[in-house]
Amino acid sequence: MAAPVALSIAEQIKQLDDARRLVLSDANYYPQIIQGILPIINREARIELKRWVADFLAETFASPTVPSQQKETLSLIVLETLKSMLENPHEDSAVVKSVVQTAASIYPYVFRWIVNNPYDGPTWERMTAIKSRILRIWDSAPTGVRICCIKFAQRVVLVQTAGPDADQRRGNPVEISLSMVPHNHPLIPPRNLEAEASGLLDRMLGVFQENVSDAVLVNATLNSLSILIRARPRISNKILNVILNFNPLKQANSPMTPKLRVMVKSMEKTTRSLLIHINKRDPQNPLAGRIQQYVERMMKSRMEIFDEPSRKRGPPEPTDGLDPTKRQKLGAQVTNSAASRLYVPPLTPGPHTIAELFTITTDEALKTFDVAQLSEDLVLKIGIPILQRIDSDTLNQAIEGIRNRYQSLNAAQPEELNPETAPLGVEEDDDDYEPDFYSAEDTEQILNKLDTAPPEEPEVRAPDMALGTFTLSPPPPLTPDQAAQIGQGTVSRVFGVMQTLEEPGKKTKAGMNRLAASAYDRDAWITIITRLATRAAAGLEEPSDAIKAEPETSSPLSLFNNIRESLYMYVVEDFRKRIDIAVAWLCEEWYNDRIQMKLGGEAVLHYEKWVLKVLDGIVPYLDARDKVLTRFLSEIPGLSSAVLDRVKGLCRDPAMVNLALTSLLYLVMMRPPVREMALDAVEDVWATYDDAKPIAAKYLSKWRPGFADRLKAPEDDTKDTNDVTAAA
Repeated sequence: MAAPVALSIAEQIKQLDDARRLVLSDANYYPQIIQGILPIINREARIELKRWVADFLAETFASPTVPSQQKETLSLIVLETLKSMLENPHEDSAVVKSVVQTAASIYPYVFRWIVNNPYDGPTWERMTAIKSRILRIWDSAPTGVRICCIKFAQRVVLVQTAGPDADQRRGNPVEISLSMVPHNHPLIPPRNLEAEASGLLDRMLGVFQENVSDAVLVNATLNSLSILIRARPRISNKILNVILNFNPLKQANSPMTPKLRVMVKSMEKTTRSLLIHINKRDPQNPLAGRIQQYVERMMKSRMEIFDEPSRKRGPPEPTDGLDPTKRQKLGAQVTNSAASRLYVPPLTPGPHTIAELFTITTDEALKTFDVAQLSEDLVLKIGIPILQRIDSDTLNQAIEGIRNRYQSLNAAQPEELNPETAPLGVEEDDDDYEPDFYSAEDTEQILNKLDTAPPEEPEVRAPDMALGTFTLSPPPPLTPDQAAQIGQGTVSRVFGVMQTLEEPGKKTKAGMNRLAASAYDRDAWITIITRLATRAAAGLEEPSDAIKAEPETSSPLSLFNNIRESLYMYVVEDFRKRIDIAVAWLCEEWYNDRIQMKLGGEAVLHYEKWVLKVLDGIVPYLDARDKVLTRFLSEIPGLSSAVLDRVKGLCRDPAMVNLALTSLLYLVMMRPPVREMALDAVEDVWATYDDAKPIAAKYLSKWRPGFADRLKAPEDDTKDTNDVTAAA
């Protein structure tokens, strides 16, 4: 068997680019692609392949499309590869830069993995080795790598310091900090982590206390510290005190070269922007007054250093209309001279187009530009401001020049003779013809001329050359994947339009008699989108077994599921303000399911699936004082035991018992068809959760009269048993 032909570097890079385009279109392929490209990286690999893989890993772990849990799993896979590339002393600087960026991105996920899995010592040893190597090359690496090392140190400090006090019951699933580490963790003791973070922070702040002339490092440190100031209030005062003691204009005292001038300006601007942004975010900051004084002092010093030479010369003097041989005088009146007049060149002899008639510029390159290439909107945006600001005298001169051109064209045109009244024997193109020496012919002369004229030859017509019917070839058919991708892009644009529309205010609506989508507002778009998702594919879908047999991307009906998924994400992003959208959508789903069931046959039902999914999306973020759950349960058209099970599950948290039982009581009072189902749910809560028994017993005693007797009977039995035991 012949050995496989080795691919060239260009061919391998092309295949890798194809794999990258695949994962950018569908993030689900990231695990397979990463596991496939890691084996090709070793110490003997070509530098082009190493750079591509390192850049791809940095892009992957910085991408917001990859879920957090998936990043955590992938970070454990790439640790050994990152470690081997960093430990190579002769590694390319571009590869090291991308590896450090990747390490900064995966450090929080590895940290969270170790917190939840304290037995995985080898993983933490690999991460510790990577961290030690990055901190060793921090001061000696090229500038680009040092910037990435600063970012890595900032991420370590962010993870290994305690975050702001948050709701301990629910917490923040995105926040990864020292607060989530137990005190008795065998691999990462909190004291050691906090001490290491403090040392790294001091090392980052050392750039402001040393005489560092590299503005790139100073700006990179300032940009990294802005996140620490915002996310870690406990160390923000320490950082701000160091920055307020830093003088970016200190080096301006040395001989000012163009390079040093740019660097000093850059450091001063970055420092000032950071402090102004901090004051805008938190005007009540205790250091707000000191920050304001620092900013004003920096601006004053900057003007004295960089603007002093120009201010010594005085303001610019007017020069137009003055004698250049004499001393310039301020306030001199500029007179209109011949040099200030607009020159419109005359047209050359010969025929001219309308564009040449109205073109007054002398720039040949500008004459060749076709204005028709610009859109009408762009022409209006450019033309209207120009017409508003143009000098009236200049405009009048241009109009006068065009008028002179037009008059010269009219004067140069010869007077055409009427061929019917032209004199005999005179040709139209005769140069010696003088029309003043001849008079026009009368009627008798014209008739005599027609009688003596030779007979006209019959006109020879060319044979008809009719062209056949031309038909364009049909376009190639779209593949299912292309159709799904185009449909998803359309859905994204529709939701993009809806994002720009205003929220509905307090306005009077037409009620039930209004037409659906009769106005260009958010409600109209919601109506269009929900009905497109629910009704467009009604009757075309197959039963669930047939749908599961094929992947979703190959189904032509996946577009409508994509719309439903986009609706779900749009609602969950801000469910408190968009609960009315969720109710309207689910009402359409319920109505469509009922119509399909009424028509008979096997129908695909969607209401139950999506109402449960919406509930699962909003329940984890509910607060004990929220009324959204009660409104949602009262307005959706159908309730099932699965929906009430989600509500009962809230009672696992003692703080949410009142919200769950209040929502169920509202159903008992206001929705009689589901009263018994809601009371059964309340009774299940009473039997399952001890914290909910007092409130649940109160509701059941009122709405189920027999429950009080059943509740009293076990107490009497218990009392009789205790009496018998005491007597014995």
